[in-house]
Amino acid sequence: MPCRHGLFAVSMVVWVLVSGGVWTWGADLDSGRLAEIRTRMQQFVDQGEISGAVTLVGRAAGVKYLDAVGFRDLEHQAPMRPDSMFRIASMTKPITAIGIMILVDEKKLSVDDPVEKHLPEFRGIPVAPPGDKKASRRPPSRPVLVRDLLTHTGGIPGLPPDLADLYAKRNRTLAEVVPLLARQPLDFDPGTKWSYSNTGMDTLGRIIEVVSGQRYEEFLRCRVFEPLGMADTTFYPTADQKARLAVVYDRKDGKLVPSQGFLGLPAGAKYPIPAGGLCSTAADLARLYRMMLCGGELDGRRVLSRDGAATMTRLQTGELTSGFTPGMGFGFGWAVVRKPEGVTEMLSPGSYGHGGAFGTQGWIDPHRDLFVVLLIQRTGLPNADASAMRREFQRIAFSALK
Repeated sequence: MPCRHGLFAVSMVVWVLVSGGVWTWGADLDSGRLAEIRTRMQQFVDQGEISGAVTLVGRAAGVKYLDAVGFRDLEHQAPMRPDSMFRIASMTKPITAIGIMILVDEKKLSVDDPVEKHLPEFRGIPVAPPGDKKASRRPPSRPVLVRDLLTHTGGIPGLPPDLADLYAKRNRTLAEVVPLLARQPLDFDPGTKWSYSNTGMDTLGRIIEVVSGQRYEEFLRCRVFEPLGMADTTFYPTADQKARLAVVYDRKDGKLVPSQGFLGLPAGAKYPIPAGGLCSTAADLARLYRMMLCGGELDGRRVLSRDGAATMTRLQTGELTSGFTPGMGFGFGWAVVRKPEGVTEMLSPGSYGHGGAFGTQGWIDPHRDLFVVLLIQRTGLPNADASAMRREFQRIAFSALK
């Protein structure tokens, strides 16, 4: 069974060294085409769009291509390496959703549970359209459900003013913050609209804590990261891991400069940010995506039930307009391709994945057994989900299918 091969198992494949120091494994993809990824990513580096990139292409059986170009740190001319670490931002969201689905598998909660069942502070929250919070308060048509938080249809607004710097300081726990989120009225009736909600995802993190009896980050470590061998996936990087972190850059006057925006790694952080606080590597993410392609199991370790993995990657938002590029919908934590077009035109309908605020992307095409991981660190992109780097990387990777 291909899903039981180790990450770098070679008994069934041939290692082929292609131009530029790129390693590819196996003969089921066109290595010549894959080598073009390096050339194209280097062009983005030479044009000053990104400082560097790590790119990975894989299948359920393992990694087929892994490469690094450019620099992790321009000032110190530190080269980007395959094991460089990245702030993956909102690519954290599907992992939070996996935590919820593990508890669903164990029948400790249901996606149709009202949030107030597990977090009583959410009982009786009214609806008040943005800009008119006091004059128009009314009861919602129904309570917010766990599934609403998983699909960004819960109506929970963003961070209130007294928590505006939470993601930068990370100085409060989930137990301290989530009750404060529950004091705000909803922006709309649950299930009626799609509105991307970091606070909704953070609330799911708190539900994981309450239902499991473990801290959210500890639950994910024990139930996801350790079983999958994701040793470099963490909310709180060690000194060694920080030394491998790629610097986040913005582009000003045609030049890359260190970003002055939110980087979210203060010393002594208490808030994990279930919506976007993880750091990781390409190899670690490959383990996660292989598990999803294999129906919740990898190398004999089951993380999710097969039904749970299928349910969370199935379209759950119907005809609601959702996502950041045309033709998208949402499952539970995952963005799902409804109609391939534009930046997703090379993907099959039903492909799923997620991006991050700093340009990182990970997308899985289960119909063609292929996934791609793009790791860059760029702020200021007009739309990180529709970046030229993502489009070109995916175009070449999928053209390598034989």
